[in-house]
Amino acid sequence: MTTTLDLMRHGEPVGGRRYRGQVDDPLSEKGWAQMHAAVGDAVPWTRIVASPLLRCRAFAETLAGRHGLPLAVDERLKEVGFGEWEGRSAAEIEQEAPGTLARFKADPVNARPAGAEPLADFHARVAAALGDLLAQYAGQHVLLVGHAGVIRMALAWALHIPLEHAYRIEVASAGLTRLRFDGEHASLIFHGSSRIAW
Repeated sequence: MTTTLDLMRHGEPVGGRRYRGQVDDPLSEKGWAQMHAAVGDAVPWTRIVASPLLRCRAFAETLAGRHGLPLAVDERLKEVGFGEWEGRSAAEIEQEAPGTLARFKADPVNARPAGAEPLADFHARVAAALGDLLAQYAGQHVLLVGHAGVIRMALAWALHIPLEHAYRIEVASAGLTRLRFDGEHASLIFHGSSRIAW
């Protein structure tokens, strides 16, 4: 039985690019436009699952309402907790501690900001959510509206990518990724699309 999982990152939030983590900023007008453009008129899904954070949930609720699709919100799909980086821009972090972001990207397992959620814990909670999703919605085509970190963890989990390499995966605002699951076997169909493909 084949299950298709489309992963969509939220668009730009109010305040622009930052290490937002679990700060609950809403989408900007640009962010709404990015997400509407990515989806267009395509509705290949049987249901939608979303992070509870507003930048994901609000669009998921709008899309589900417009097309009469069932919607589930899963707390485990929140973005990673970034500790002392929460809500801060890359420029602010670098100004305070030059080289910090390069170290983090090179070693996201060990070079984490103070107070951040451990990457293994983040991976485990996303993996648990995805395992439940696949069991519950087997054979369906599901859209997951989430975060860059959640999409990285989903790819790491499905494709057995080591966690220390997870931040080599770029995830664009409102970008789309498709995974197909045949039993235990996962295939990456596309990543980083700016428009949904059937």
